This record gives sequence, C-alpha cells and structure tokens, in this order.
Amino acid sequence: MGNDPKVKTKHGDVSLEEIAGLLPGAGDIMVVVSRNYGNLWHAAHGGNWDLASFYFRRTRTLLRNLSITRPKYEAQLAEFERDHLEPIGAALLARDLAGFDGLYEASVTRVNELHVVTGYPYIRWSRPEDPPDPGLDLGPG
Repeated sequence: MGNDPKVKTKHGDVSLEEIAGLLPGAGDIMVVVSRNYGNLWHAAHGGNWDLASFYFRRTRTLLRNLSITRPKYEAQLAEFERDHLEPIGAALLARDLAGFDGLYEASVTRVNELHVVTGYPYIRWSRPEDPPDPGLDLGPG
C-alpha cells in the first residue's frame, strides 16, 4: 500500500485501493441489473420497444462496468453479453417478440447456471410476474 497512488480530495489524500473499496459490490449492482432486466421483458411485452431497448442498454452497461470493477467475473460477463445480451438486443431491434422470448428465457437459464459456477447457487433469478417499476408506462409509445 506504500506505493499505492493517492488522489487529493478536500478530505485529504485517498488511495486508489480506498476508492475501490467505496464502489458498490457485485451484489449491489446485480439488484439494479435485476430490476432493469425485469423491466426490459415487461416493456417488450407491452409493445414499448424503445423502452425495452433502453433497459437492454442499461443492463449491458451495468454488466460491462461490473466486469471492470470486479474483474474476477470478466470472462463470464463477456460470454453472457456475447451469447445472450447481443442476440436479445438484435431481437429488440427487429421487434421480434417470439425470438426475444426464447432468447430471454435462455438467458435466465444461463444466469442461474453462472450463479452456481461463481459460488452463489442459492441465487436463482426469475422474471418478475409484475413490472419491477409499477408506475412506469410500459405500453407502446
């Protein structure tokens, strides 16, 4: 820690390690990812393709950022983006609900497999029956 670069703040010098410790953990990020991913499905099923695409991009950005702040998950997150998120994004652009549904369900299966692989078998995600943000208009624009 002696050679750890410092950042000057109004509260004094802070090391990069100390700053990293202030970042939200993977669990905190995944709570937000979960909400966005549930809203993505509900927006697509409500016919609001633009909003579904927004939640897709938001989910992808959160997971990309997580791969930087938690590099031990980088390989799994890259694989998930390539094999699941990108095809879902293409289905959204094509407004292909049937294709989207199959891809989304496959992604949920993979998410739960990854939870087992990364040591969290007790975390089993499923699409929420109701939109995570109930006050949001998920219908067509």
